[in-house]
Amino acid sequence: MQRTTAQHTRIAAALKTSFIADALAMPVHWFYQPLEIANAFAGGIQRFEAAPAFHPSSIMSLHSKNTGGRQSVATATKGHAATPAPTQIIGNVILKDKAQFWDKPNVHYHQGMQAGENTLNAHCARVLIRTLASSNSPYDPLTFIHAYINFMTMSPPAHPDTYAESYHRAFFANWAKGRQADKCGMQTHDTASIGALVTIGPLVFAESLRGATEAEIQNTCRVHLALTHPDESLMRVSDRYVTLLCQLMHGLAEQDVQDSLIAASKNVSRVDLRSLLKRNLPDSQVIGQIFSRACYISDSWPIVLYLACKYQHDPWQALLVNTNLGGDNVHRGIILGTLLGLQSDAVATSWFEQLVDHRSLAQEITALINVASAPKS
Repeated sequence: MQRTTAQHTRIAAALKTSFIADALAMPVHWFYQPLEIANAFAGGIQRFEAAPAFHPSSIMSLHSKNTGGRQSVATATKGHAATPAPTQIIGNVILKDKAQFWDKPNVHYHQGMQAGENTLNAHCARVLIRTLASSNSPYDPLTFIHAYINFMTMSPPAHPDTYAESYHRAFFANWAKGRQADKCGMQTHDTASIGALVTIGPLVFAESLRGATEAEIQNTCRVHLALTHPDESLMRVSDRYVTLLCQLMHGLAEQDVQDSLIAASKNVSRVDLRSLLKRNLPDSQVIGQIFSRACYISDSWPIVLYLACKYQHDPWQALLVNTNLGGDNVHRGIILGTLLGLQSDAVATSWFEQLVDHRSLAQEITALINVASAPKS
């Protein structure tokens, strides 16, 4: 019983910390130069902040409102033609009150969002959490994908965000053309991105509490990713993430944590993470020069592991560093927060109640844990 209670505490802290990390990075998401962040927020981000009106790195105006990718470049796909949907996706199918912001330069991706609010992908993780908590049965991909569609097509939107990543737009371009819901995922140039892993944590926790083996959970996560992110290279990283979460969920000694984090980077990056950590380089040199700040999993996954190793004993500092180095810091932060939260509840204890939706979030997390861990009839 004590072991189970400790595991539940770790899972709750992991999920809470992931939402904290998302909201913390939101105002400077996709700021690609740390100096831009310092100019927008004196001393950088140190607490939850609202999204500023001006975004110096925003290229939202270049992104297609009809499908994945950008307006001027045809989306490279495998298996499906990247033809636009019969109707404009942004404004008519999803983000029904936000199309007006997409054609203006330097509009913030999360314009109008307030301090402590969560971004769209974090809300998609909540959709999965609620779906998993609605039944004590194992994960069902069709149940999730229909919940995802219902959530994304609500009018007005059931979230405060302005931007939808390429995978959302590609999915709903296919859906609007009448394609079967579980066949709408499209592979594009940025399918293998860190944002794809945002929903993996809740799924791993629920299936583990239900008694699934690590191999079974890996397979379930692959099925889940195929709905929206059909990419084999990404699924291989997902396998490593599942292994890491399963190890941390059950508790590891301090040195074993470092070893597990470093092992999870193998065959993803050509950079040896253990050697890199020993060099003790400035974080801005590691993230921005050795690794790209962009979303691609080949760089963003090693960044998460690097920060989790370096700041293992100071999780709040890890999240601040991740935030203030910019790029796809929101999605990196969610994964980083999940890993750190499994080891310490310090961030969750100090910051969770400052999230705008903390009450409903706490209820959803508790419901997930209770339903998934309930005895099976």
